[in-house]
Amino acid sequence: MSGLFPTRSPLPHAQVCAPERRHATAIFWLQGITLAWMLVETAVSLYAAVEAHSPAMLAFGSDSIVELFSASVVLLQFVPQISISERIAGRTAGALLFLLALVVLLMAALSLALHLRPETSRAGIGITVAAIIAMPILAGLKRREARRRNNPALAADATQSATCAYLAFITLVGLSLNAIFHIGWFDSIAALVALPLLLKEGQASWQGNPCGCC
Repeated sequence: MSGLFPTRSPLPHAQVCAPERRHATAIFWLQGITLAWMLVETAVSLYAAVEAHSPAMLAFGSDSIVELFSASVVLLQFVPQISISERIAGRTAGALLFLLALVVLLMAALSLALHLRPETSRAGIGITVAAIIAMPILAGLKRREARRRNNPALAADATQSATCAYLAFITLVGLSLNAIFHIGWFDSIAALVALPLLLKEGQASWQGNPCGCC
């Protein structure tokens, strides 16, 4: 009878599901690494912002807080007990990008209005250099997985990782120029350059268009 009615092998189904499981595992680890890094980055950057009186460093620390929430939102999509939809995750990530843009705008405007001059911070320099190296790598890996899964929330999170590297760079340059040439307003002006990118990618994520930030 077994020859007349052969049982269906589970192998094809396993082969179909295996890539999906690999992608989900890759995203899980990427977001786990992001969460661990953001906890360290947030603590160090906010401490350095207070120490150096730097609006760009404060914006950088605020970016770290927002990215903590964004990485958590993406991670929740792959928790079976929660498993939020990609639409909700994408809109939440887009809202977080809008929030980040508002934080950057307020901090830069406040610094310019009060003529604040940032000081040199070794902790700030160290964490920004580390972010410049690490965040583009994370952003690239997230973009790759976002394309594979067509996931707007992960794509928006990739943009936040890239923006984190950008803010780290301009913060480092601002602190360096101020230390050498005493140009205290540079980091505030440079921080404002990130606003169009944040608004564009926030809108793309809100509308569910993952290609906008890939």
